[in-house]
Parts: sequence; structure tokens; C-alpha cells
Amino acid sequence: MGSKNKNLQQKSYCYFCVNNIKEIDYKQHEILRRFTSSYAKIRPRRKSHVCSKHQRQLAQAIKRARIMALLPFMVR
Repeated sequence: MGSKNKNLQQKSYCYFCVNNIKEIDYKQHEILRRFTSSYAKIRPRRKSHVCSKHQRQLAQAIKRARIMALLPFMVR
């Protein structure tokens, strides 16, 4: 019975491909915050629904934003 739901899942599309965003900028911390968990960890591809190309750029941008103190390294 659980296999029926697996076949009916909607196809998820990459946020950056749909919105035609070519480069992910570390200064856009509002967008980057969407792709981090409540513990300020980078979400994996299967949960963030981002393509592999943009996931690599996203991880790099989040790391840069952390160093520039735009995003936290961890939440207390």
C-alpha cells in the first residue's frame, strides 16, 4: 500500500533553475537561509530539491557567508 504513494509523488524542480538564477551569491543570506536546517546545517540535495550543479554552488556560498558573518556556524 505504501508503494502507491511513492509513484504519485510530484517531481520537484530546482529552485535556482526555475527562477533562472545563474550565480548564487553569498551576500543573499535570505535565500541561503532557506537551504539550511534549524541547526544551521546545509540541507542535503534530497531535502532541498536542488540540482547537483546548484547544490555545489549553494554549499560554497553558505560557507562564504558563514566566514563573512552573514550566517551563523551553529545555533545555540
